Amino acid sequence: MTRTTNDISPAAALLIGGNGKTGRRVAEKLRAQGRPVRIGSRTGAPAFDWNVPGTWGPALEGVDRVYVTYYPDLGFPGAAEQVGAFAEVAVAAGARRLVLLSGRGEAAAQRAEECLKASGADWTVVRASWFNQNFDEDFFLEPVRAGELALPTADAVEAFVDTDDIAEVVVAALTDDRHAGRTYELSGPRLMSFADVAAELSKATGREISYVPVSDEEYRGVLREVGLPQEFADLFTQILDGRNAHLVHGVEEVLGREPRDFADYAREAAASGVWEV
Repeated sequence: MTRTTNDISPAAALLIGGNGKTGRRVAEKLRAQGRPVRIGSRTGAPAFDWNVPGTWGPALEGVDRVYVTYYPDLGFPGAAEQVGAFAEVAVAAGARRLVLLSGRGEAAAQRAEECLKASGADWTVVRASWFNQNFDEDFFLEPVRAGELALPTADAVEAFVDTDDIAEVVVAALTDDRHAGRTYELSGPRLMSFADVAAELSKATGREISYVPVSDEEYRGVLREVGLPQEFADLFTQILDGRNAHLVHGVEEVLGREPRDFADYAREAAASGVWEV
């Protein structure tokens, strides 16, 4: 399905996590269309905080659609309940159009999807594979700079997807009511192991980036050392058991084009200097 001008009425869109990897791209694309945007974050005006339900109502004033992202991840304990509670508040406030960013193959994330749907919203679910931008904007940035990806993924593969593709799908879902009631699964155009990723990063940066397989226990030890939640290690199970070891075609279905390849992303990110040491 390609985008058309069959848009719902232009009104404020609340973007929860609107300063994040997908959220800020959604904001840019909506603003380029002349659509008003409100950033839902602790530093927003008004502020939005998932852990302070009293902030939800003020953030929803004057809003008729919401892009829902959850930090740190929909798979974390309590996320589904919070998403469901927020969705009910949103619908009651008049923001019936809800687009949820979910994860491929995450059972806990799918519980959050059902909680959101139960609110009676006009919903769209966007299930994404792991982001390309995790390597230059998130937890893999420093390992890439250090030249070593030490992860508990063995030779498992993932169909990494670009956040610009995700954002474009989300904008379509927010602005074209034909996407209501649909679930789209998004991936990139090929399956890649982390060794493949390291090879592409090496090519793009012109220096050696190696992949080093480690055990789950070793990786959890690293998380403890840097103060990150142990639940991040649990997310690797969706790669290790092969549940996402196939391509999906939501990008083509919504946008009518092929998704961006990891190699193109890596070249552009390298040119920005983000991985320079």
